[in-house]
Amino acid sequence: MRSKRQMWPLYAAGFTTAFGAHGIAANLGGFSDDAVTSLLVLGALLALYDGAEVLLKPLFGTLADRIGARPVLLGGLLGFAAASATYVIADSPAWLWVARLGQGAAASAFSPSASALVARLNPSAKHGRAFGSYGFYKSIGYTLGPLLGGVLVWVGGLRLLFAVMALLGLAVAVWAAIDVPSAPPLPKARQTVLDLVRRLTDLAFLAPTAALAAATAALSVGVGFLPVTGRLDGLGPVATGAAVSVLAACAAVVQPTAGRALDAGRLTPSRGIAAGLLLTAVGLACAVLPGLLGILLAAALIGAGTGLITPLGFAALAAATPQERMGQTMGAAELGRELGDAGGPLLVAAIATGAGLATGYTALAVLIALGPAVAFAVRAARLRQRA
Repeated sequence: MRSKRQMWPLYAAGFTTAFGAHGIAANLGGFSDDAVTSLLVLGALLALYDGAEVLLKPLFGTLADRIGARPVLLGGLLGFAAASATYVIADSPAWLWVARLGQGAAASAFSPSASALVARLNPSAKHGRAFGSYGFYKSIGYTLGPLLGGVLVWVGGLRLLFAVMALLGLAVAVWAAIDVPSAPPLPKARQTVLDLVRRLTDLAFLAPTAALAAATAALSVGVGFLPVTGRLDGLGPVATGAAVSVLAACAAVVQPTAGRALDAGRLTPSRGIAAGLLLTAVGLACAVLPGLLGILLAAALIGAGTGLITPLGFAALAAATPQERMGQTMGAAELGRELGDAGGPLLVAAIATGAGLATGYTALAVLIALGPAVAFAVRAARLRQRA
């Protein structure tokens, strides 16, 4: 019972970072009445949050190894609450920039710390289930963020949304302080820059991280571009919104199932990740099919593929990482996910600008499908060498 209790605040932290990212990002469009300024401001505000995460997650992950993941988790959650409260108190456009940057920096602290604690507080035989559940609640945050955020903005404007974010961060921090054990830093051998480079360029780190980045890229492309495809096919907002909901729901439901299968020995990380990448690539290819059926197939397969990859990828990273370096690894892996989150939509948009959206989907599908193909070729070459 105690082990279950100590995990719930970590799941809540995962929900908080996802809800904070999408709940506000999806409702910033009404920030300015000037259309041109609004688009520029919107892009910059979105970049602030993600940019802070890209820069700071590896640093906070390393700090978690040095002083313990729990203090970094608590500090990040309290920082998220404080950053959110600045806009509530100031209610000024200038302070919105400060609040959004502060939220991104704080999420950079508590997100990798929560991942590291999920690994530290569970035996390796239960990593699949633990990361599956963590990913499930994070997906719920991504799913409910735009909807609940929109309702809060409609009722009380951005100040109410930021106030709820502040209370959420504070509540989860108090909960974590009560139920999450200390997990003090472990003794570690001195690590040089060369040692770090070797570890982060090893296949045991690169393969799961690349798969996580590919999954996040496909997820971002699905959420961002499937509604555009629907509108081009003449579908209304209800149908396109349903497609995004299907994607998020499939990703949420598959993650705990995949984690349990891993722990039970019915699934291996390499085969499961390869299957997830192939499902995701097929889903992207289905997005070029006309009408609602193509969009729903794409959403379901992308969601299922990314839901399969995420817990298996994190479990593989945890299994290959020394306990004393868990925060550093999770921070670096989160950096890979953030790069996929930004790179996937940028790639599809760049190709679609010149060759159409269908070509953009196809290009990303081919790129993602190359992962299992390369892995198969490497495995075949190793078998030939042994023979």
